[in-house]
Amino acid sequence: MYNTYDETFTLRPRDCDLNEKWRPSAILETMQDAAGAHSILLGCGRDELIRKNMVWVIARCELHMDRYPSVGEQITVHTFPTPTRICFFPRYYIFTDAHGEMIGKAGTLWLLLDVATRRMLPPGDVGKLIPDNKDLSVPMNLPATVGNLQGEEFVSEYRPVYTDLDVNGHVNNTRYADWLCNTLGVDIMTEYEPEHIILNYNHEVLPGHVVTLHRILKDSEYRLCGKIGDTTAFEIGGTLRKRV
Repeated sequence: MYNTYDETFTLRPRDCDLNEKWRPSAILETMQDAAGAHSILLGCGRDELIRKNMVWVIARCELHMDRYPSVGEQITVHTFPTPTRICFFPRYYIFTDAHGEMIGKAGTLWLLLDVATRRMLPPGDVGKLIPDNKDLSVPMNLPATVGNLQGEEFVSEYRPVYTDLDVNGHVNNTRYADWLCNTLGVDIMTEYEPEHIILNYNHEVLPGHVVTLHRILKDSEYRLCGKIGDTTAFEIGGTLRKRV
């Protein structure tokens, strides 16, 4: 059985930012692609789920980066799931460089979504396809919830555009990391990098939605909350560190 999945690749310019470092949203894209490839091997990839009128969606993600690699570096992503928690499918990731040194780690919680009702589904038969993996050591705890942060709030409005949307018809989970970096701005992102990112996905953001973005930056901590009317669609929190 394919209990774990590994993929090695070279960072391309399109994966990196103006600092020539791995872009946070590109890290999330790598995680999404690795999870998708592993799910196919396990018999629960997108094509199999679509035939049952369901898809994978992510509910929470937590990413810790010890070092952001540069364009041209060789990176390996190692990922594996663990047994379901009620309706959640935990999955972990470890990133290593060409020397085998860990440069980052992440944890995610996935859900099954009914494509017609847009409602969460129980694990059912899909849960039986997930390997036990109790013999594996997880690199971190389950993804946390985003905490509160007090400080001056910068508020803006955003309407999802064509490139934000994915095959599930909603804003792709990776795009929220871009929204975070864009609200922090070029000056801050040139001098600092996200050391720690927590993303809580609460409700889908669909075409036509107007999202009010509430961003707080206090010392090295940040928080971004996206609301559709009175509904909190997503929350992102974490810490920044000065680039070396």
